[in-house]
Amino acid sequence: MLMPTLPAGLRELLASLFPGAEIISALALAPDTGASATLKAEGYGAPLRLVLRERGGQERAVVFHTATSDVFGHDRRADRAEEMLLAWDTFPLVPGHVRALDTGAVLSGGRLASLREAGEFYLLTEWAPGVPYADDLRRIATEGRSGELDLARAEALARYAAGLHREKLGDPERYRRAVRDLLGHGEGIFGMVDGYGPDVPGAPPDRLRRIEEACLAWRWRLRGREGRLSRTHGDFHPFNVVFEEGGRFTLLDASRGCAGDPADDVTAMAVNYVFFAAARPEVWERGTGPLWWLFWASYLEESGDGALLEVLAPWLAWRCLVVASPRFYPRLPPEARDRMLRLAERALAAESFDPCMAAELFR
Repeated sequence: MLMPTLPAGLRELLASLFPGAEIISALALAPDTGASATLKAEGYGAPLRLVLRERGGQERAVVFHTATSDVFGHDRRADRAEEMLLAWDTFPLVPGHVRALDTGAVLSGGRLASLREAGEFYLLTEWAPGVPYADDLRRIATEGRSGELDLARAEALARYAAGLHREKLGDPERYRRAVRDLLGHGEGIFGMVDGYGPDVPGAPPDRLRRIEEACLAWRWRLRGREGRLSRTHGDFHPFNVVFEEGGRFTLLDASRGCAGDPADDVTAMAVNYVFFAAARPEVWERGTGPLWWLFWASYLEESGDGALLEVLAPWLAWRCLVVASPRFYPRLPPEARDRMLRLAERALAAESFDPCMAAELFR
């Protein structure tokens, strides 16, 4: 039997763990064997069983694990890295469990980088000069009016999003994952609901439960919409947009695999035009309201995506839950929280979203 091809750095790694040992055999392990109806045909990884002969002649067997891409939440490289790091962190916690010896990454050319001494991970980025778009909206909420530059910026953001979403990705499984993450991820609808306490003014548990259940029903309404999968930013809100002078801006913190329904980005930005007026309804008419209308009109004109209004309800509900969250905005007045949750409820109950639903909140 031929030995499987091994990463170039594996021998070096094993030599550091077991000085003087040599690999005498390697075998790819299948999830299961046999012809039974209970045969497991697919697993979550591609393990190799390696037999080593140490200096004294004794033999030792180890297993080299790598994760494979699949539709069960392992389609992103970050998912597969998470699986390995979680195993490293948790195997020692279970009595009688096989011992983890090392964890790391396979580098280009097959070299291995051990992470067994690693703690938290980091990311280094450039600095984006300018002012967060949220500062614009706070100013508008304070002054009660928006100006020509504010309108121009809202239009620019809408047209940018429409341009980004023109890239269609054609992967039904990724769309279904985006919907699944929208609902069940810790940063999604279920996680947001869990972040509310039992006695949050304007958001009693029964109300949150009804919103959550309505969102879950939308998961099945979105089946068959997989062709909408597009390139997205994934967290397109005013704290992740930095404007320099005029209309020039830089984006921060792209998230969630940058693939999903355009409704994700559109609602993430648009909900803030309602939110920044939620505690001060008088600023809607001349302040954030005009930005809301222009954003929608510009996006729909630029994208030509009329179907957006038919599918966006659960994404809008999610973003309403975020901005109404007592964790993120503990000083939000109960009436403002109620206003945001009413927007979510109206969107979820409708066959198609109408931007007029927001205006009705301020009458």
